[in-house]
Amino acid sequence: MKTITIYTDGACSGNPGPGGWGAVLIHGDTIRELSGGEPATTNNRMEMLGVIRALEALKERCRVRVHSDSAYVINCFREQWYVRWERNGWKNSKKEPVENRDLWERMIVLVRSHDVEWVKVKGHSGDRWNERCDELARAEAAEYAN
Repeated sequence: MKTITIYTDGACSGNPGPGGWGAVLIHGDTIRELSGGEPATTNNRMEMLGVIRALEALKERCRVRVHSDSAYVINCFREQWYVRWERNGWKNSKKEPVENRDLWERMIVLVRSHDVEWVKVKGHSGDRWNERCDELARAEAAEYAN
C-alpha cells in the first residue's frame, strides 16, 4: 500500500466570503499541488474541501498522513465526533443539526476508504508545506474576491 503525505489549508476573506483551499500531496519525490475556491463560503468549508479534494485525487487505497491546521477537521476524526453525529441522526451535542453535513459525509466516505492518520500542525509557524497550502488557498480566495 502506498504511503501518501497530504497537507491542506483553507482561507476565507470574510466568514462567509470568497474562499479558497489548497492541498499538497507527496509520494516519494513526487509532489502534486491542488487548489480551488468558491465565491461565497466559510473558512471551515474550505478547510474541509482541501482534505476532500486531496483524498479524491488518490486512485487507490493508501496509507495517508493528513496534516492540517484546522482543529475542526482534526478533532472530528481524532475524537470521532462523526460517529456520534451519525448515531444521533446528524445532531450535535446541543441536539442541533451538524453544520457542513454535506462535506462531512463526503469526507467520511473518503476517510473510510483509506488508512488515515491525522496530524495537527500549527498554522503560520513556518512549516514549509502548510505555508504552501496557505499560499494556494489565499490565492484562490483572492481570485474569487475580484
